[in-house]
Amino acid sequence: MNRYAASAAVAALMALAAPAMAQNIIVVAHGQANDPFWSVVKNGAALAGEHTGATVDFRAPEIFDMVAMSQLIDAAVNQQPDGLVVSIPDPDALGPSIRRAVEAGIPVISMNSGADVAADLGARLHVGQSEYDAGVAAGARLAEMGGTKGICVNQEVGNVSLDQRCAGFAEGFGNPVNVIPTQNDPTEVQARVRAALESDPEVDTVLGLGASLVGEPTVAAVQALGRDDVLIASFDLSAGFLEAVSEGRAAFAIDQQQYLQGYLPVTFLALHAQYGLMPGGDVPSGPNLVMQEAAGQVIELSAQGIR
Repeated sequence: MNRYAASAAVAALMALAAPAMAQNIIVVAHGQANDPFWSVVKNGAALAGEHTGATVDFRAPEIFDMVAMSQLIDAAVNQQPDGLVVSIPDPDALGPSIRRAVEAGIPVISMNSGADVAADLGARLHVGQSEYDAGVAAGARLAEMGGTKGICVNQEVGNVSLDQRCAGFAEGFGNPVNVIPTQNDPTEVQARVRAALESDPEVDTVLGLGASLVGEPTVAAVQALGRDDVLIASFDLSAGFLEAVSEGRAAFAIDQQQYLQGYLPVTFLALHAQYGLMPGGDVPSGPNLVMQEAAGQVIELSAQGIR
């Protein structure tokens, strides 16, 4: 081997041994600052960064604000990251910004919300659950458990995914359902649920769309009224709501495994930047109904920000 060939061989070995250049992945989510659900998503994204060596920048507006969120996406596009993760609660408001990212050649993966529109907007795939189908499953189970008249409590009016949950619930439940809009405030939720139950004693089923912000205050409202006959279920998990399920004060929780919604898109985009790898289709992270017998097993993980 001459010295030129030897030098080339050494350079090739050094290239193989050298660590890959760290990828820069930006995550833009719609979650509000006071919603513990999104801290779990962020924890999953952070762990993916540790596992892949990617730099992960997690961004979200302080409140549910689609103008602010679209601006965050636009700012991310200007930085030309190796990948962009977005939730899509309002495709009309966010679509132009997401398409701008795609047109700029930035690989986009959607998570949590927007499964039905992600492909049309140019996202490579979606990690999440079908919100409508999850609502149908919850409604059917609550009807099987004896529910006859329900309310669906929506704490984030304007989020299309939450509208889909309520619509699916009504379909699966097969009985009268009234949607109760509230702010993202547990105190207001408790007051609104209590008022709804007091004004209509025939309501015997309540579906919340978020465990900590709706599920827990709903349990408190029902207990304050002494209504042991009311079935309570909620989307997502929290340690407090899981305790209620475990103790029989609530029926079940609907788990979409949001930790995976943070972890998987970052991992996929890092692998794509390094090796050109990408799954060939969407990844369903839920739904899973967590009933009484399983609730106790995941309380500690929920408290740790994993479930």
